Amino acid sequence: MAEEPTSTTLAARLTAVKSAKSINYYPSNAGWSAMWTGFDAVRIDADLAKVAELGADNVRVIVFPSVFGYPAPKAEYTEKLRKFISIADAHGLTVKVTLFDWWAGYSDVAGSVAWAKAVLAPYAGDPRVLAVEVKNEIQPGDAAAMTWVKQFIPAFRSAIPNLPLTLSVDGGTGAPGMAQIKSALTASPLDYYDYHFYGNSERALPDIRQAQANVAPTPVVIGETGVSSAVYSEGEQAIYLARVFRAATEAGIGSVSPWTLNDFSDGAIPTNSVVSTMPAQYKFGLFRADGTAKLAATVVRTAFSGVPMPNSLLNLSFEAAEIDSPWRKTNTAAGTAVITTGMARTGVLSARFSGTTRTAGGLPGLVLSPITPVQPGYRWRAEAFARGVDATGVTEIALSWFDANGKWISQNTSNRLPAGNTSWTKLVVETVAAPAGAAAVQLHLKSGDNTGTVWFDDAAIS
Repeated sequence: MAEEPTSTTLAARLTAVKSAKSINYYPSNAGWSAMWTGFDAVRIDADLAKVAELGADNVRVIVFPSVFGYPAPKAEYTEKLRKFISIADAHGLTVKVTLFDWWAGYSDVAGSVAWAKAVLAPYAGDPRVLAVEVKNEIQPGDAAAMTWVKQFIPAFRSAIPNLPLTLSVDGGTGAPGMAQIKSALTASPLDYYDYHFYGNSERALPDIRQAQANVAPTPVVIGETGVSSAVYSEGEQAIYLARVFRAATEAGIGSVSPWTLNDFSDGAIPTNSVVSTMPAQYKFGLFRADGTAKLAATVVRTAFSGVPMPNSLLNLSFEAAEIDSPWRKTNTAAGTAVITTGMARTGVLSARFSGTTRTAGGLPGLVLSPITPVQPGYRWRAEAFARGVDATGVTEIALSWFDANGKWISQNTSNRLPAGNTSWTKLVVETVAAPAGAAAVQLHLKSGDNTGTVWFDDAAIS
């Protein structure tokens, strides 16, 4: 009998899972089940070339029993899966397969095991297939689902013992849900946990560490993460991913998989899915539906290359296109910043405040958070240059601190810009340690009660 290839042992596959540079995938014109019903090998080939160009070595694909045929998969669809895996391999990509999406037949354990075996048995010794997610975003509070999975795992393992098995939880269930799953599966434990992180990226590190603690010592990967550029700017989307990659590195997690490669065009998401009614779901991609790259693609390429994420992504000198800027405006009822030419310290652009007041929430301003997460013992420094013409009121910068639940703790403020007409003046928050309990920090550039005009340029935070 031929020996099993070393690369397809359970241990070898699990090692590869923990370091996989992975991307979640559907075509931009055919999301979810439509990928399979309208299978387009030419488009998939072009897309997976993009995945590989980003530096990925793995792609996650989701299959649907209702489409593939249940309880016996149709040859037409198992051939489509075979073709997908072949295309991925041609681009140097292994495949993670997610089973049982859009499925709730939990009373049929025998049928579900037989179906999964039929789909995956051809790949038991195939190094192109890396791992299996039994069910996408299982609900640990669903008693029927958990009863089913406790029976499914040992039955599937007895037939195909060398494929690592995992489950994922949705963003709302999060780390507490992972603890529930671990408790329920003591007799049939998972090989690793797939954390779908959609929380606040400024506080990603404590959330990730809590997820790890809840399932320790079983390893954790981040199998989905991202935000929609229908809700945030493309610059904020990019920095979100940059923060999650950095936090994962700090936590010792070696695999982060952005959701998803592509935005979706109108009509691309099947109408039988509630997802099709959610505008945000169409804009999570690293590439727009027309195929052009967003800044998020640059972030992912940088992360996969192992190069440190550059602070230039933060647009600290305001030179980036508006769509690529992560700065957010605050207290806009009292005034708003305008990115403008004509008074730049360096480059051609700066941020201008004119005729501002204040609200109960404070001064109008611009805010962003660094890529580096807050950690004990790390000291922070921030600066920005400001210049005024007939300036009044308060112009300053501040570091604002928040706990793991997003509650404001305190702030450190800089020297203030003098009133009247001034040349470019450095405002500095000197090196400070995070206060006890801090999990996130924001840099604020603020100018309020100002009947004149103030410009900011060349900020820094480290």
